[in-house]
Amino acid sequence: MGLWQGRSKRKETGGRRRHTRKKRKYELGDDTLYTFVGERKTRMIRCRGGKEKVRLLRADMANVMDSKTNKCQRVKIISVLENPANVHYVRRNIVTKGAIIEIEDGGKAKVTSRPSQHGIVNAIKL
Repeated sequence: MGLWQGRSKRKETGGRRRHTRKKRKYELGDDTLYTFVGERKTRMIRCRGGKEKVRLLRADMANVMDSKTNKCQRVKIISVLENPANVHYVRRNIVTKGAIIEIEDGGKAKVTSRPSQHGIVNAIKL
């Protein structure tokens, strides 16, 4: 199922706009797929031109960069502590770009990647 992202049926003035053609495949949008904290699960999405995008549905690990030691390590995600995108995402453990996550070594990290777009969780240790 897709969402049609074409023009509105109404003009700015409120008048009705008559369409001169049918809907096009390239005007379709996607449903929002959230990335939850849990055992890793992905889905491949076909994009325009035959390219593929990896959608991360569930994530349990993150690549965390420590700016002090300048090293990156793979650590387990425990939960989401803050999420500026939506306050309700914290309760549901939804990971988005900018979310503050709790990691296994007892610290916090800020997500810098877009998990549902990139298929991976990258973060910077706070």
